Amino acid sequence: MERTDVLKREVKALVFDQYGTIVDMQKGLTDVAGPFLKRKGWDGNPHQFVTWWRRTHFENSMIDALCDRGHTPYRQIGHRAVSYVMDRCGLTYSQDEVRGLVSEIEKLKPFPDVVTALERLRAAGYHLVILSNGDPDMLEAAGPHIGFQFDQVISVAEAGYFKPHWKTYAKAEELTGLDRSSCLFVANHAFDCIGAKSYGMRTAFIDRRKRPFGETPHRADLIVANFVELAEALC
Repeated sequence: MERTDVLKREVKALVFDQYGTIVDMQKGLTDVAGPFLKRKGWDGNPHQFVTWWRRTHFENSMIDALCDRGHTPYRQIGHRAVSYVMDRCGLTYSQDEVRGLVSEIEKLKPFPDVVTALERLRAAGYHLVILSNGDPDMLEAAGPHIGFQFDQVISVAEAGYFKPHWKTYAKAEELTGLDRSSCLFVANHAFDCIGAKSYGMRTAFIDRRKRPFGETPHRADLIVANFVELAEALC
């Protein structure tokens, strides 16, 4: 209770990860991949296909940031990831088919608890921001599918690195005009919370999958099961 009182008193902005935190990436992409894979005659599990896709994308984005040789667009990283997984599954495919699957990321719907909670947080006076690894045009296209207008939408392309590079959180601090300590970064991913916390932001971990946060000196300030609990804690 004491920690949430401090957060309510000192936090001015909530900075959200989008993919997997605001929108349901696993379910949304599985719903799309299932019929596609069936048409291809692949008898594997579409959920596993999407898990491979997302893990490969994550790995490639981390390699891109660590190599530090210029930022590769999210869409291009996604194209590489889907192509790799198709090859892994032994599928024949066209480049248009890969582009089509990657473009579905722009149409993902939010988790059912998200929009109502965001409306409550806005009514409480918080500045609501997206900080996403997605490309600027992808984030713009996603807005109508989410059904909520954030005060700011920031792509890591403006920083030139993928999260959790510290420059992404620094760019969010710069563009919001708020001190990092008054920003609460919210994510469903421990790595993202760790990156934000190491930069000096407060963090909230959305533990939808009931898994340990892991050992780290950069502990989350708040751990909740969903956005309903997030709003309850902060409003």
